[in-house]
Amino acid sequence: MADPGPLYRAILKGDEKSAVAITGEAIARGVPAADLVTEHMIPAMDEVGRRFECQQYFVPELLLAGRAMKSALNLLRPLLVGAGAEPAGTVVIGTVQGDLHDIGKNLVAALLEGAGFAVHDLGVDVPPARFVAAIQRYSPEILALSALLTVTMPAMKSTMEALGRESVRNSVKVMVGGAPVTREYAERIGADGYSENAFGAVRLARTLVESTRAAIQRTGHL
Repeated sequence: MADPGPLYRAILKGDEKSAVAITGEAIARGVPAADLVTEHMIPAMDEVGRRFECQQYFVPELLLAGRAMKSALNLLRPLLVGAGAEPAGTVVIGTVQGDLHDIGKNLVAALLEGAGFAVHDLGVDVPPARFVAAIQRYSPEILALSALLTVTMPAMKSTMEALGRESVRNSVKVMVGGAPVTREYAERIGADGYSENAFGAVRLARTLVESTRAAIQRTGHL
């Protein structure tokens, strides 16, 4: 792009209408979809994350930026698939059984998509069997479990147990999060990682995928 700034700035400001318009214009000019993602969208969301951690941005700004990024990404997704672009990784995500909250889960899913991950969002109130079936169907590197209520946290443990019973636990890295979830709880149920916020979840996902792929290269299996 002649000017790399407008798309970056539109996402940073959470200006969904401008982000979509700029992306459409760039596509019409023949700018590669992968360049728009890696050179503009991902850096913009990384900066949003930096501002959030510095308390310059708060949840409303995160939601607006995530929505702007996701709407722009919707225009690019068919082009990325057509070009054979490899995703940063594949993630199955959902809010565990008994929990109907989705704002945090939706934000994590949007940021993961903006970071180049292929995301399969199962929604809310997801029973363990559906997580198992999704792993068998999509072969993700990562399973992301969300719980926003203390009373639904045990469903995370039940899901982990189901993964073991169905012999899919060793094929996927599990990351957990949500307001009542702690690092100690994540370790207690045998999860591979925990994040206290959406941007930390993206960093964790990148780390888990890198470690998984390195293990495969080194040993031929997880």
